[in-house]
Amino acid sequence: MILDAARIAAGQLFSAEFRTVFLKTLGLTLLTLVALWFGIREVFDWLAWPWIDAMLPGLPSWTGWLGLIAAIIAGIGLALGLALLIAPVTAIVAGLFLDDVAEVVEKTNYPAERPGQPVPALRSLVLAIKFFGIVILGNLLALLLMFIPIVNIGAFFLVNGYLLGREFFEFAAMRFRSEQDAKDLRRRNAGTVFMAGLVIAAFLAVPILNLLTPLFAAAMMVHLHKSVSAAERRPEMARA
Repeated sequence: MILDAARIAAGQLFSAEFRTVFLKTLGLTLLTLVALWFGIREVFDWLAWPWIDAMLPGLPSWTGWLGLIAAIIAGIGLALGLALLIAPVTAIVAGLFLDDVAEVVEKTNYPAERPGQPVPALRSLVLAIKFFGIVILGNLLALLLMFIPIVNIGAFFLVNGYLLGREFFEFAAMRFRSEQDAKDLRRRNAGTVFMAGLVIAAFLAVPILNLLTPLFAAAMMVHLHKSVSAAERRPEMARA
């Protein structure tokens, strides 16, 4: 079920049907990350360089071997900050375009079934912003464990697997159910949703490819929701 959903979603990423939503999600993801890069750099300059200037009196910040070390540390810090924000950016971009992705998937793969209803725009934005904050907090926790070998990798996958799986599945389910029903469905299938979230986290861990995470995750969870819903209906149909 999970691997099938992932396989189909991955196969659709570069399809003609996905071209429009592909360009929109990739473009917004890139623009958001670039804006955040400059924002992080400004914050770093504001916080760090006064301290560096105090340590290097009379020297320009970027001269000397201490300045070089400081520049390297700054670059690493900026890269880590940007890497930390990829998951939250994925969440908020997907929140804005999940209905577009879901509509393409439903028309392409499930044309005979009832189409889902878009989540109201304001509610979708509120949920996306809320999820953005939760994912940042979760990844900050994972970042604290960064220097502990093995544990850091496990923390990244566990945190993002749980959070991304939960939220993307509920986003997909809310096209067909109330928000509470979507949460209840996710809880009844918590193991399946978490394992699917780990697949998304693995996708997120691949440089360059992770820029397509919003598109991949949204499509995958639409397929998974369809499979889970069908599996839950089978016992009811058998009893009938």
